[in-house]
Amino acid sequence: MMQKNTGTLLAEVQQAVNSIIKGKEEIVQKVLAAIIGGGHILMEDIPGVGKTTLATTFARVLSLDYRRVQFTPDVLPSDLLGFSMYHSQKGAFEFQKGAVFCNLLLADEINRTSPKTQSALLEVMEERQVSIEGETRGLPDPFIVIATENPAGSSGTQLLPESQLDRFLVCLSMGYPKHEDAVALLKGEVWNRLSDISAVLSLEELKTVQTQTEAIFVEDSIYEYIVNLVEETRDNPLFALGASPRGGIALLRMSRAMAMLAGRDFVTAKDVQSVLCDVLCHRVRLSARSRAEGVTVTAAVSRLAETVRCPKL
Repeated sequence: MMQKNTGTLLAEVQQAVNSIIKGKEEIVQKVLAAIIGGGHILMEDIPGVGKTTLATTFARVLSLDYRRVQFTPDVLPSDLLGFSMYHSQKGAFEFQKGAVFCNLLLADEINRTSPKTQSALLEVMEERQVSIEGETRGLPDPFIVIATENPAGSSGTQLLPESQLDRFLVCLSMGYPKHEDAVALLKGEVWNRLSDISAVLSLEELKTVQTQTEAIFVEDSIYEYIVNLVEETRDNPLFALGASPRGGIALLRMSRAMAMLAGRDFVTAKDVQSVLCDVLCHRVRLSARSRAEGVTVTAAVSRLAETVRCPKL
């Protein structure tokens, strides 16, 4: 049982993470929203801006069993999923768990590894289970992937397939720190404070919050609004590839999570609009005409909020 109310606990979580990740309050809020929404997070950024520190801090604050895998071309599916090893003393094979058997997996530079290894994560991310040698093994609950990828065109990278991108609830970018935050980093303040960070939520409390988030009320007009936004990505000439139905589900889950963080028990249109780009930008592809005219995917998705009729909520 939670001794404090949910809103207070979630505010304390954000405060604890913000004490380490300086100047990125909006990113911290949306990562927490994705976690309580039960989804996976893709962080697209150059190396060295604090993505690993962000994941480590959330793991500590939320009492999550944490694993980190540095993806390189020679990482094998068995490194992630596990394998069976023969023990001569026991005279039998024994399963050795891979890195995915945890609550929070940091898949660092996921777009540097082979397509075979990337595809090994598909079932894991969608079904929260591992199927090896005819046997299915469930993963711990909750199970969250925070994956980082270097920008397209970086040395040694390749584009993630649409099927894998669609598994991520949101795609976020931290960007460079502000000047004063960079100075604090050089002074060593971040690392000193990280060692002092303690848990704010227990694992059971986090699962309770996730259940409460799923129960946030959504009015029929908001359901219609979400579907209209997703369908517009398929009909609008700005896009060559529109969002899948999974994109609509992701938009609903993130909207509920944002309402929860705002202390409300119902979703508004502003909740939907606040996460629209984070949920849809990595799920769509611009048309050739849009690219020729210099339209960015963020600008194209942002226009949806202007063209699709918004309910008065």
